[in-house]
Amino acid sequence: MITFFRFLSRLSLAWLHILGAALGWLVWMGSPTYRRHMRENMVLALGEAGARRIRNAAIAHAGRQFIELPKIWLRPLEEVAARVVRISGWAHIEAAVRAGKGIVYLTPHLGCFEITAQYLSTQAPITVLYRPPKRAWMQTLIETGRQRAQLHIAAADLAGVRTLLKALKKGEAVGLLPDQAPKKGEGRWLDYFGKPAYTMTLAARLTESGAAVIMVWAERLPGGAGYHFHLQAPTQPISGDIVERAQQINHEIEALIRQCPQQYLWGYNRYKHPAGAEPPPESVAS
Repeated sequence: MITFFRFLSRLSLAWLHILGAALGWLVWMGSPTYRRHMRENMVLALGEAGARRIRNAAIAHAGRQFIELPKIWLRPLEEVAARVVRISGWAHIEAAVRAGKGIVYLTPHLGCFEITAQYLSTQAPITVLYRPPKRAWMQTLIETGRQRAQLHIAAADLAGVRTLLKALKKGEAVGLLPDQAPKKGEGRWLDYFGKPAYTMTLAARLTESGAAVIMVWAERLPGGAGYHFHLQAPTQPISGDIVERAQQINHEIEALIRQCPQQYLWGYNRYKHPAGAEPPPESVAS
């Protein structure tokens, strides 16, 4: 599999996105469970009409998200960073640096979320949280692709959390996927597009550090032209207790997704019930 990934990494981004679109449709046609999850999630967030409007594009982008990974992970960092051809909102980073603050980057499963930390690491050190995969070959790829000169990875465990907090105390940046479903004891049932979703509390905890909070995502441009890097401040300051902060982060993610819903990973089982966690309530306050 690693050899195959290395072959894919040498193809142009345009060709990878063509192949990715085809892969997205193959997975969609071949997996009834995937189709059901994807449709239910889109309808819940966007309504029937909205889901119909973006369905075809969302299916294709899901395949592109996977097939572009070899290009992001296995090519030289300079080549990867050059794929970011447009940037909006860099002033948010400059303001945080001037204030002497660390930065918490929140990146949902939107667009090419793997390139965000890669690009940011070309400017300053960043530590990103990840959940170790079950397959050894995937772990090898992650270690190869995500660990760059200024890009450090921290496993999603107690030691990893401490690593993130230490980075923030030093005024450095950290990054994580705040819409990733956590394990038992690592989350709370909170509203997400009108339905209870087991939501990580770690992102909320990190915002208590006084660091700047920046929402970041990389929009996939047509024809393999590269990526548009978006950096945005939350619509309102993240505040309150841990639960209130986690709920607000969920709503900030929703707002981000509505900007480009066709590039969200709708097939991700965001509403799964982690083994051993308490059952979800029928509804939650938003």
